[in-house]
Amino acid sequence: MGEGLFQPVHLLVICFIALLVFGPRRLPELGKGLGEGIRALKDGLKEAEKEAGKADRPPAK
Repeated sequence: MGEGLFQPVHLLVICFIALLVFGPRRLPELGKGLGEGIRALKDGLKEAEKEAGKADRPPAK
């Protein structure tokens, strides 16, 4: 069912529509914001894993 969903032609059409909607000046800003958001999410997940690991350990004597 999902075969061929993201073929190269489809991705080119999506990129072209994004270029038309946002314009060439806004696309780098949107990419930067998206990258920063993903980076912040990863950092938050790593921090949560560290805190969960500390909570699982028995207290040191």
